[in-house]
Amino acid sequence: MARIVMKFGGTSVANLERIHNVARHVKREVDAGHEVAVVVSAMSGKTNELVGWVQDTPKVTGANSPFYDAREYDAVVASGEQVTSGLLAIALQSMGINARSWQGWQIPIRTDNAHGAARILDIDGSDIIRRMGEGQVAVVAGFQGLGPDNRIATLGRGGSDTSAVAIAAAVKADRCDIYTDVDGVYTTDPRIVPKARRMKKISFEEMLEMASLGAKVLQVRSVELAMVHKVRTFVRSSFEDPDAPGMGDLINPPGTLICDEEEIVEQEVVTGIAYAKDEAQISLRRVADRPGVSAAIFGPLAESHINVDMIVQNISEDGSKTDMTFTVPFGDVEKAMKVLDENKAKIGFDVVQNETGLCKVSVVGIGMRSHAGVAATAFKALAEKGINIRAITTSEIKISILIDGAYSELAVRTLHSAYGLDKS
Repeated sequence: MARIVMKFGGTSVANLERIHNVARHVKREVDAGHEVAVVVSAMSGKTNELVGWVQDTPKVTGANSPFYDAREYDAVVASGEQVTSGLLAIALQSMGINARSWQGWQIPIRTDNAHGAARILDIDGSDIIRRMGEGQVAVVAGFQGLGPDNRIATLGRGGSDTSAVAIAAAVKADRCDIYTDVDGVYTTDPRIVPKARRMKKISFEEMLEMASLGAKVLQVRSVELAMVHKVRTFVRSSFEDPDAPGMGDLINPPGTLICDEEEIVEQEVVTGIAYAKDEAQISLRRVADRPGVSAAIFGPLAESHINVDMIVQNISEDGSKTDMTFTVPFGDVEKAMKVLDENKAKIGFDVVQNETGLCKVSVVGIGMRSHAGVAATAFKALAEKGINIRAITTSEIKISILIDGAYSELAVRTLHSAYGLDKS
């Protein structure tokens, strides 16, 4: 017998038929004698609908400002998961399974006060553990918790992944299964590279890089939590037949295991290729090269919650001036330009320029730590295809390359092949 947390995303619970299919997955684990908790997202499209209602309400009332109270935003958008958890509990009960729904505040899942993008601070799993021990399935509304102001706080888009991993850590689960519309983690996007392979295992560190660099299988914070608490996490497909051979395998079910590096015996030099489209580049020209100038640039951007990624600095021959170039997500360009303009006197630059429509392609692999020439392989492969490199950043286990967006798919295919990831 094991203790398992199962998480089902929006497409997996999109309608009543799919909720019934989810219930069959849960029943399989219950029938095997396992203690089970389930975390659910809102039905597919429901969160977008709720967000739209929140955004449109000030317009309908004729308000001069489009802004709204983030606490009321959370009260509205968290209702999607409440509906799903109740429906799944009803489906399980109709199949003869003892189940009840839980909202974030009932557990409780304690968060900070950042409504709309809250972080989990603590979970008291004692009540759920007791109920699971009595044979009851806990169906938990993901994406939500209880803030210090005693109000519902949501965890940001993809937050149900984080809810599931956090609950798995709190109840000391043997495994956390993330069910989605794909059957695992691939070496790259199979829509771009048909030869992309599903990985049996990937380390927490590699998955963290893949998630933060554009792979949309898991939310970044969920991987961070899994790594900190060493929660063995499987990415699985909810669209496979719940009773298909191997689906009930406790040790090696179908899917990709995200685990500690020590569990991976044969480590590939390169594990996968990630990409992020819609990157934008901002350049500050002729900035005075003096102590504190970087803080003057990036401090205000950080305070405005603008995520800066690649940074390149070019200093003039006499050392008096510098050009500072960096990337931000396309959606943050206008806000970043406004912040820089407001701080122009403090920073001391001549002109600020921006360019959109760029793409960041990244090579990821823990094997890079002990192998030379990984970066050279990427540069040579891209050069042979006539792809110009605008900027480069590296870490111990990744190389990120900024290129023109028009070449994104060609670059992904080229790098996937260059590192032999096409081979089975």
